[in-house]
Amino acid sequence: MDVPQSPGPSSIRELSHCYRALLGGACPKLSGAEVARLLFSGVCGQVPERDTQEGAEAAWELIVFSLTLLRKICCGVSAHSLHGAVRGPWRDILSLLTRFAPQVLHFQSEDQVISHLAAKSASVCVLYLISTSGAVSAVWQKQCVQAFSSSPPGPELDACLWSLTEVIKKLLKQSNQEVLAAFDCSLTALCSKLLPEERTEVGFGGSWRTTFCLLLDLLEVLTASGLVCGAGLSLRSQRIPAVQSAALLLTVSCCSDYFVKKRILLLLKRVLLQKLGEDWSLEGAALSVREHRDLRADRCVLTQCVLQAVAADWLQSLQVERAVFFGGREKEGLKPDGTMLRAVSLVLLKSIELHLQTAAAAEVDSYLQSLWSWLRRLDVSQTEVSHSCSWLSLLFGEQDDDLMEASSASLYSVLEAACASGCNPHCHFVLLLQSLSFDHSILLDFLISSETCFLEYFVRYLKYLRGDWRGFAAACGHRNRGEGLQPGGSVPPLEGSSSGSGLRLVEYDSSDESSEETPDGNKQSETTAALTTDRSSNLKTKPSLSMIQSEKVCPTAAAVLEEETCDVLDRVVSCLSELRQVVTRLQTKQLFPYNPSSLLKLLAQVENCYQRSPLS
Repeated sequence: MDVPQSPGPSSIRELSHCYRALLGGACPKLSGAEVARLLFSGVCGQVPERDTQEGAEAAWELIVFSLTLLRKICCGVSAHSLHGAVRGPWRDILSLLTRFAPQVLHFQSEDQVISHLAAKSASVCVLYLISTSGAVSAVWQKQCVQAFSSSPPGPELDACLWSLTEVIKKLLKQSNQEVLAAFDCSLTALCSKLLPEERTEVGFGGSWRTTFCLLLDLLEVLTASGLVCGAGLSLRSQRIPAVQSAALLLTVSCCSDYFVKKRILLLLKRVLLQKLGEDWSLEGAALSVREHRDLRADRCVLTQCVLQAVAADWLQSLQVERAVFFGGREKEGLKPDGTMLRAVSLVLLKSIELHLQTAAAAEVDSYLQSLWSWLRRLDVSQTEVSHSCSWLSLLFGEQDDDLMEASSASLYSVLEAACASGCNPHCHFVLLLQSLSFDHSILLDFLISSETCFLEYFVRYLKYLRGDWRGFAAACGHRNRGEGLQPGGSVPPLEGSSSGSGLRLVEYDSSDESSEETPDGNKQSETTAALTTDRSSNLKTKPSLSMIQSEKVCPTAAAVLEEETCDVLDRVVSCLSELRQVVTRLQTKQLFPYNPSSLLKLLAQVENCYQRSPLS
């Protein structure tokens, strides 16, 4: 198709008529060939010499409008929003244009609006061509491969990275290994070019930052693609987060760009937690990822790289910025960036968990002590944390999902001196219940929510508790005596919170109810009504002994508290008992979203352990 040297002034008016016809669900007045020629000339028209501002603006407007209209046509035809005889002419227009992919001419445009619109339009057209013919646009593929192989960080490489990421996202549930294979070598070469091989200062300004972050997005999509569709990680580019994990960790140490450091750690965290692509809300994606053996092998590689880096004092090279408030500037007294702290901590805790599944626990304590020392150096806590088990609640108390993942990881890290290492599962569970004011209804919220892995953690912990009742009683005794807690019986919040409740996830004492979430929308109102009836009054947390001593309350009150050595244990068991009763009632009424029989059995066994205990 020939390209006119200079688009006529009437081009944008004629394209505007086409756009209105498309929105109205009508056929264009011009023939399909004429519309295709107008679009092709509009997209390909080079911006003329900017001798006049009016001419430059007109050319810019024509290119932007043509790119937008072409994308709209693809979306309309693909979504089947055009019916009957109307759909035919628009489909004919696409058949004349999609194989040429004229949008790629603007991938290297310095105008960010044009470059991004070209990438969006090209991605939609590539997907349309794949869906209708099973073929990938040769022009688009060649442009991307060349950019990955030789282009420096900049607009062209960014557009290609974004476009390929978008295409793979849309094809994520389909078997697309053949599509990806064409880019495997060039993407591997690109990563080798951008990732450092030795400790040097990394960063080349704003262009490098944008390109690198787009590359991280693509790496996550590539890794998820083979796992979700069930084809496995057969391509090297799909395994880059694991294969290049040492280089990624080195980039975190050497990179001068804090945002890039954080993005890398969040990617590694999602790989280790098997939550790749969860932000895209793909039904069934998480299940497919969890079941695949390729990811298990890659996570083992990543785990060893993390532990080797920590052993080589990698943590000491990490700098964490202070949190920022809404105005965007640092505020005096704010704590370190919680997102960064949680990402680093979860990467290490999950690595330790995976390591312990195949190795001895001899050297694990040194990794944990390195983590706690790093947190102390950053002044994460407002006061000294004397009991290391408090770190998990301190770090993750404001993020339910991360807290459950960290607590679950600690179940594998049971060492001889668990409290000294900060990984006593009993301490973590008791601290969690204290933060919830021992409110069983909040545990119920967690059980029926799909936003955390609480059910998995809860079942595993109850099994652990059933086999170590003595250790559980000892942990409750620590809490009774206020060991490891700050004055007032709680650990201060991590960042920027004015709440005095410390460990509490939310101020549940101040409300009578919390929201329920059930996977079955038809049962939600009935379940909510039942839960409201079943909720007991929220219990106020009693002051700890350290609080009474610090406030010099009368000696009689202090003596009473010391005698109540079973207070926390009683409240924990009472909370679990109330939870069992509520779940049983909901199951009887067929209002519980899944079969809780195994969970109820475990809860009943815990109550039996308590009744047989001399402390009951």
